[in-house]
Amino acid sequence: MEFQKLSNGVSIPMLGFGTYQIKKSEVADAIKGAIDAGYRHFDCAHIYGNEVEVGKALKDSGVKREDLFITSKVWNADQGYDSTLAAFDKTLSDLQLDYLDLYLIHWPNEDNFQLTLDTWKALEKIYADGKAKAIGVSNFSEEQLKKLFAVAKVKPMVNQIERHPLKTQVELAKFDKDNGIVNEGYSPIGHGHLVLQNETINKIAKAHNKSAAQVVLRWQVDTGFVIFPKSSNPEHVKANFDIFDFNLTDDEIKEINGLDENEHLNYDN
Repeated sequence: MEFQKLSNGVSIPMLGFGTYQIKKSEVADAIKGAIDAGYRHFDCAHIYGNEVEVGKALKDSGVKREDLFITSKVWNADQGYDSTLAAFDKTLSDLQLDYLDLYLIHWPNEDNFQLTLDTWKALEKIYADGKAKAIGVSNFSEEQLKKLFAVAKVKPMVNQIERHPLKTQVELAKFDKDNGIVNEGYSPIGHGHLVLQNETINKIAKAHNKSAAQVVLRWQVDTGFVIFPKSSNPEHVKANFDIFDFNLTDDEIKEINGLDENEHLNYDN
């Protein structure tokens, strides 16, 4: 496993397991399969509706808490200072945890950004109280981050954004990095049929004796993005973890970067 340091020194695993759209009845098997494959980083959110089941599965796994990295997010309807604190407490209870490794604002409120700023103040309190080892945002633009910087006592440590070969997010990723913010990419493979059948990606995959999916995930890591692919297929779960025995060349990375079409494939994480 490879790690990246957040601005406060916390280490985050570069590869995690996404829990979005996992049915409650399938969570136990999915988490067990991920744990068995080597995953210790799990990306969760209240809106996913399965945090109770995820919490139980992680507890039943027998893995020590300090060996896990658990992220969750405050949903839009819970934004605001007091409501965010209450939402955080519910997430902790549902996940059966004493603290989170990372807590994010799931989406900025474009109609009432002051509400989002109040939400950030709640995250700062959660961080100051030691209930989250790191705090950050998701789906924030450069302009929204600048507005947040103007009032924040603590800068976001992470910005989780849609990122795949059809939307490489070069400018936003550079802004984040320049401001000490680690980039996370959701939908890291995009919609498989659009990305995995790509001629360029398959040519690179053949050169490394890897699958197209593994090449895309390696590209994410090689370009500094923390990712958490999600699959219900046990073989895919294992294969997605098997990306730490090779690296892409600079030219291969440039080729994949060149596939960018600035195309949103997924607006809902």
